[in-house]
Amino acid sequence: MTSSPQNKPADQTRIAQDLLRWYDANARSLPWRVPPGSNRPADPYRVWLSEIMLQQTTVAAVKPYFEAFTTRWPDVEALAAAPEADVLAAWAGLGYYARARNLIACARAVAAAGGRFPDSEEGLRALPGVGAYTAAAIAAIAFGQRAVAVDANVERVMSRLFAITQPLPASRPAIRAAAGTITPDARAGDFAQAMMDLGSSICTSRDPKCLICPLRADCRAQAEGIAASLPVKPAKKPRPERTGTAFWIERDGHVLLVQRPDKGMLAGMRGLPADGWTARRDGDGSPPFGGEWRDTGVCVRHVFTHAALTMTVLALRDEPGSAADGLGGEWWPVGQLGEAGLPTLFANAVRAMQETDW
Repeated sequence: MTSSPQNKPADQTRIAQDLLRWYDANARSLPWRVPPGSNRPADPYRVWLSEIMLQQTTVAAVKPYFEAFTTRWPDVEALAAAPEADVLAAWAGLGYYARARNLIACARAVAAAGGRFPDSEEGLRALPGVGAYTAAAIAAIAFGQRAVAVDANVERVMSRLFAITQPLPASRPAIRAAAGTITPDARAGDFAQAMMDLGSSICTSRDPKCLICPLRADCRAQAEGIAASLPVKPAKKPRPERTGTAFWIERDGHVLLVQRPDKGMLAGMRGLPADGWTARRDGDGSPPFGGEWRDTGVCVRHVFTHAALTMTVLALRDEPGSAADGLGGEWWPVGQLGEAGLPTLFANAVRAMQETDW
């Protein structure tokens, strides 16, 4: 049976109080977070930046990027003024690169409006790259507004707390309604972060730690013995397998890097010239110009959101004045390619090539 907010745990006020009490004692120390009970308001810029970085990425992966970004660009005006290529390079390795392009667009929109983030969910949602969850999280954490922030962690907690057995994504309206019944008016930001921490450390995807959960007494799924089976997820579709080729063009100890197209996979990022592979089709294997291309034996595989790619590397020793100059790229010293801000796929290919005597 699918639960609903009407078929809800016994005491909504107690649930919020129990969760906040647990959070006060167990909150994670994170570089973008104001500790619970602090009188310091959270910085909207740091909250926004962390939430964008955390989309589909782990806290452990985000921490060093967040610290590097806020050291280099300490406020939204500084980030807005940064060259796009620098921001994309600093983002390299964090994945889901559309987030980086939206990050730049959002920073510039906020800076153009006087450097202040909107303090309402509606205003925040109008910004580039800010969806319903991110807007609610910023409104609650940075501005103390009562906002229902539902991410994957909260979906899991709500599905179990209310025993919502309808499969995702159809269950999302019921999950959001359920979360709304227990979201308090006071300490909205702490409550949102408490939910995130509970989902990441106690109410985990596998082997939930029900015996030490602060909400155990009110959890319907735990009482029914079905907590580990919730939320019910749809069967995953098989990820397409794609093949492609990258081209290592070396001249006088330098390698040619080009900027990828503004749309598509790894849009706008630096990379080796490639043969046109996308999430929808294989590359055609054709080099960008004629010459004595060598099969280096290098082959790297990378899993993207919508496809997995196996990419081989062909190499050519080049001379000044060749057709390579018409590709419009940049010549980088081989020993400095690690500083080029390459996305993971190309960074792995570069490392393999640097270890190859081709």
